[in-house]
Amino acid sequence: MADQQTPREVTPEEEAAALEEAGRLLFAKECRFIMGMARLDQMPPAKMVEVAFAGRSNVGKSSLINALTGRNTLARASNTPGRTQQINFFDLDSRLMLVDLPGYGYAQAPKGDVEKWTRLVNDYLRGRTVLRRTYVLIDSRHGLKDVDRDVMTMLDKAAVPYQVIFTKIDKIKASELQSVMDATEAEIKKRPAAYPIMIATSSEKGTGIPALRASLTALTVEQETQR
Repeated sequence: MADQQTPREVTPEEEAAALEEAGRLLFAKECRFIMGMARLDQMPPAKMVEVAFAGRSNVGKSSLINALTGRNTLARASNTPGRTQQINFFDLDSRLMLVDLPGYGYAQAPKGDVEKWTRLVNDYLRGRTVLRRTYVLIDSRHGLKDVDRDVMTMLDKAAVPYQVIFTKIDKIKASELQSVMDATEAEIKKRPAAYPIMIATSSEKGTGIPALRASLTALTVEQETQR
């Protein structure tokens, strides 16, 4: 009887490549705008894994969603801070809900409206049971600001997992980016709900997009294997 060969272990590099390919395939599927929500009672049914994108106004949330899905006009991008005034939901292949949150920190709107959006976003982040991770976008040219830290503290207290994503890295020198990432890493190490791996992206150049797709796909696969 011939000896049975022991199955070869998959290397971390092979596992990462397989997940990246799975991410490419998932994000090639149809992604549809579902709705814009201005009140919590308007929220769509919780039927699938949900991830949210948060960040200061004009940090590039809409551009990043467009880059992820390969659709230039799926999420409305604007150079005018504060244009996204609702929580916008996008259904990716009925497997993953992408949620574009209103930008925080600045908006060309009355103070009362800004406060209303802030309460809406905070209530959503603290109370949405299917929310698996919040991606906190940081403009790589500026690094963490106090308003980012306030959001992270809120997520820490609510035990909502979050991951830092740097945007617009094509607009900064590599050495400056590394300094910003090192300083940010030192801060998030102290935060209980922060995911330790950061991702640097450029929506314009496509840098970091495959890695972010893989991160999102991993959450979806994890949820599906638990069913």
